[in-house]
Amino acid sequence: MSYRLIVLGGGRMGAALVEGLLRAQWCAPGELLIVQRGEDKAAALATRFPGVDVATAIEAEHVGPETGVVLCVKPDYAEGVSRLCSAVGVTRLLSVVAGLSTDRLQACFNSPVAIIRSMPNTPVLVGKGVSAITGGAHCTSDDLDWAEGILGAVGLVVRVTERQIDAVSGLSGPMPAYLYLVVEALIEAGVHQGLSREISTKLVVASFEGSAALLAESGERPEELRYQVTSPGGVTAAGLRMLEGRAVRAAFLEAVASAAERSRNLAR
Repeated sequence: MSYRLIVLGGGRMGAALVEGLLRAQWCAPGELLIVQRGEDKAAALATRFPGVDVATAIEAEHVGPETGVVLCVKPDYAEGVSRLCSAVGVTRLLSVVAGLSTDRLQACFNSPVAIIRSMPNTPVLVGKGVSAITGGAHCTSDDLDWAEGILGAVGLVVRVTERQIDAVSGLSGPMPAYLYLVVEALIEAGVHQGLSREISTKLVVASFEGSAALLAESGERPEELRYQVTSPGGVTAAGLRMLEGRAVRAAFLEAVASAAERSRNLAR
């Protein structure tokens, strides 16, 4: 039996995609196959997603002319799994594996294949992800539409060039970790000023959520919103002066540059 979509790897990212696709009714459960190594993990996925077929290996009978594949395995296994995809006749592949260029993935196939490379971030787990996609040499606009439809079920999708995908890997890919570090630090700062950890956590998390919503919905630039809460000589101005003095802005610039360079090195 062939499937409309095969998700190779049922870890956090793969399972989040499956959940989002089913929630958005992108496909019926019976049109989807998850391939997950290990009987116990495969059984757990079958329990989590009733009606979705789960296998421990991809087979030729799973792949038809219209079958698309999402590659959600760890980077160390991605090229080996891609060679298996070539052996069973896969012709359209969306990779969410960090650091692997479309050319490297194409080299795993014996014939031209539509390969789309993507960089999603972890908020796909709650349907609020941000993903960038770029197409390989044999991709058409239909292939990109297909990939955007899949990732759009779990958040925002933007299209970039292959040269830009490493910048995305340095910016929005690890951005949740950057923001969690900031949240961590601010919670600790509240505790140092005498707040309980519970109250400090509530204040910081709710403020992040509200600030993000205001930024998204107001249409104003971040610097404009910052000006609105920074009274001359006020408490906000004092805090911002300290942050600028400690080169926090420069630290973020360097963090993104370092992560992007690491992505470029992995892709070579």
